[in-house]
Amino acid sequence: MRAGFGVEKRSTLSWLWQAATGVLLLPLLALHIIANHFVVTGGERNFAEVASYLGNPVIKVLEVLFLVVVTSHAMLGVRSILFDMGVPRRSRPAVSWAVTALGVVTVAYGIWLTITISR
Repeated sequence: MRAGFGVEKRSTLSWLWQAATGVLLLPLLALHIIANHFVVTGGERNFAEVASYLGNPVIKVLEVLFLVVVTSHAMLGVRSILFDMGVPRRSRPAVSWAVTALGVVTVAYGIWLTITISR
């Protein structure tokens, strides 16, 4: 086994996940924009309409899926940019953990907010 194989495997898995989330973003973003801006009178929902919209369990799942996909795609993009800018190899695990933590906090807050609004 080659030295550093684990790092290469993680990098490949990160790339594959970013590609997959990029593909998933297309229909999820289209659905989100259509449902929240094109079919709504005036182009956007007020708070009561958002709460009612998120009361539908299917919509709630789709919006949380959109949140997870867009956040993970963005965090992997930020990680890649930082690595491309020359973050030293010894610092890369810490950068990966920091970006992951930011993503987890973002998704947790978004899920909490979705649940709170839809009550």
